[in-house]
Amino acid sequence: MTAAAAQGIPDPDPGLYGPRSVTWQMHGDPMMWIAGVRALYLQALHPLAVRGVIQNSDFRQDAWGRLLRTARFVATITYGTTEAAERAGARVRGIHRRLSVTDPGTGARHAVDEPALLLWVHCAEVASYLHVVRRSGYPLTDGQADAYVAENRESARLVGLDPAAVPGDTAELRAYFATVRPELAATPEAREVDAFLRRPPVHAALVPARDLIWGRFAALAYASLPRYAHALYGRPAPAPATVTRRLRATGRVLRCVPSTVRWQLPPKHILRAVERLGPGTRPSPRTLLRDAAVPDRAGW
Repeated sequence: MTAAAAQGIPDPDPGLYGPRSVTWQMHGDPMMWIAGVRALYLQALHPLAVRGVIQNSDFRQDAWGRLLRTARFVATITYGTTEAAERAGARVRGIHRRLSVTDPGTGARHAVDEPALLLWVHCAEVASYLHVVRRSGYPLTDGQADAYVAENRESARLVGLDPAAVPGDTAELRAYFATVRPELAATPEAREVDAFLRRPPVHAALVPARDLIWGRFAALAYASLPRYAHALYGRPAPAPATVTRRLRATGRVLRCVPSTVRWQLPPKHILRAVERLGPGTRPSPRTLLRDAAVPDRAGW
């Protein structure tokens, strides 16, 4: 029993994951931004999933908004209260229930919330987050990597999936990708996403910064994709060992920015979570074991 409970004071709500989870620690790492871009590249290779995005959203006009809404959703379900996370999940499920996508090849219509489509999006996100952050030097043991995949069955549940049907460890995640790989293709819609990620529209005054900073981040996210993704997109990438060195170097630089500065970015989910639960709950790799093996291969 905690001190608060002993005094009859309700404990603060730790949310769906809580400070003891791998997800809580890992999602506070700045390499998650590059991991998120990698997830978009990977997700776009599923023909029906990417058509669902293009046909049901203003992606062309509001791609930045879509990226930020996705980041906000991940932050909310990781660091928000249980109520906030459940509310965010219900909102996403409600949107998906109203949408459908037409397969231009067959003319068949599919619900956006078909389990196969939701599962692809979920697995591409989880695999990308884990792959980039771990490969960039974040300390995770193999057991902690498995725990991360298992923990994120919660995020799968929030978007409408049956957690029992979602990969629960890294081996199951690899098996899933091996199964779905023959369905992937670089469709015109995927190339549209690729074009946006390489050169997103910005104000003219921001073009130099986009080319200098965003261009490098997007290139690194693309380079960290599995080799079959490079082959589908038709653009080569550096050797895996070179990509790993660049990911590690980028991770070292970004992690030098004080977390209190990084976490000031709106909407400040992490700062609010620490304020709610106490300073001992600050996400930090130091709370995890430091014997993680960082793979050089790009297997997902």
